[in-house]
Amino acid sequence: MARASTKQNKNIYHTTREALGLTREGASELLGCLPSERIEKIENERSTPRPDEVLLMAEKYKAPTLCNYYCSNQCPIGKQYVPRIKSKELSQIVLEMLASLNSMNKQRERLIEITADGEIEGEELKDFVAIQQELERISVTVETLQLWVEKMLATGRIDADKYENAKSE
Repeated sequence: MARASTKQNKNIYHTTREALGLTREGASELLGCLPSERIEKIENERSTPRPDEVLLMAEKYKAPTLCNYYCSNQCPIGKQYVPRIKSKELSQIVLEMLASLNSMNKQRERLIEITADGEIEGEELKDFVAIQQELERISVTVETLQLWVEKMLATGRIDADKYENAKSE
């Protein structure tokens, strides 16, 4: 029987595999095309995983958060453009979304005033940046909700067929 790792500061790939109770050999069997040696290199950060490997791990480990982690921390383009999304409960996501939407509702008139002439000048810039930051919070909250849905679909807590049918209606 394989012994448990005592390594400190394990990366997300390592902790996700261990949370499933898988050895590297067991993970290799589950993943099908990743040898345990490759998994070990990824987990010990001697090698960065390729996007296709992350997609495979995310699917087989039922952990869509791996994709966001890869994009926001390891992909050269994603590090610049993809925000790190933290897993949250649905109630927290909804409350954050409502708070941001309420804030934007109050700032809507100011945004119209600022942008009506096609230029952002003087005192408008400070207000515009604040509005832009609020819109970014909304965007992150939407991404958090999407990640929550993906996790629920991956784990079977939301029926995938019913979900797809509801989307297509």
